[in-house]
Amino acid sequence: MDLARITTAVTGGASGLGLATARRLVGAGGHVTIIDLPGSDGKAVAEELGDRVLFAPADITDAGAFGEALDEADAQADGLRGVVHCAGSGRKMRVLEKDGSPGSLEDFEFVIRLNLVGTFNALRLGAERIARHDRIDDAENGERGAVVLTASVAAFEGQIGQINYSASKAGIVGMTIVAARDLASRGIRVNTIAPGIMDTPLLGRLRDDVRTSLAATVPHPHRLGHVDEFASLASHMLENGYLNGETVRLDGAIRMAPR
Repeated sequence: MDLARITTAVTGGASGLGLATARRLVGAGGHVTIIDLPGSDGKAVAEELGDRVLFAPADITDAGAFGEALDEADAQADGLRGVVHCAGSGRKMRVLEKDGSPGSLEDFEFVIRLNLVGTFNALRLGAERIARHDRIDDAENGERGAVVLTASVAAFEGQIGQINYSASKAGIVGMTIVAARDLASRGIRVNTIAPGIMDTPLLGRLRDDVRTSLAATVPHPHRLGHVDEFASLASHMLENGYLNGETVRLDGAIRMAPR
């Protein structure tokens, strides 16, 4: 797809990976709708990025509010053609806590609902709107659009304290090929990015020595990943019509240690 000709909804677009993606898509000439929580910086970010950017506040786990936000995106330009889903979070927990008590079911369910159920909500409601449009005339295989999901290397090598987060991200990896096959007849591609240690605002709160230590665990290059590198890959996944059903690790070849 030609990024300059499409409208893309970016969840979690007010900061971090989502913001970097929104910036890149706007820079390529596209229209973007940032979907983030009402209390986020989404409105200010949209104003900063220009008149081809809208902010539609919504919680990704709220089907009604999120659907309305996607409708706003679908009303832009020639309609919704892309979804880049970056929203998500985690809560540290273990199977058994240090005192021997069982890990919090509430914390497990919270992360599963936000990361996994929220991703499915973005996938199903985004695909529904993309599927309403005609196939793109100049696409060799007549595609309608594409969805990019966000997992994590924790889907493959989760660390101690990430039982809920790893389970949620592994679920996203698991749904990727199934969703791509499911939506193939509709002309909608689905791919997933599994980032490693990215230099997001969350990691920016860490001490310099901790950040340096984390960077040293990356085989090459010895640094944290840049958010624009995520944005570059997400944009390529929207553009490349033959890239479908794949989960791509973006991690400098890191394999996470147990802790």
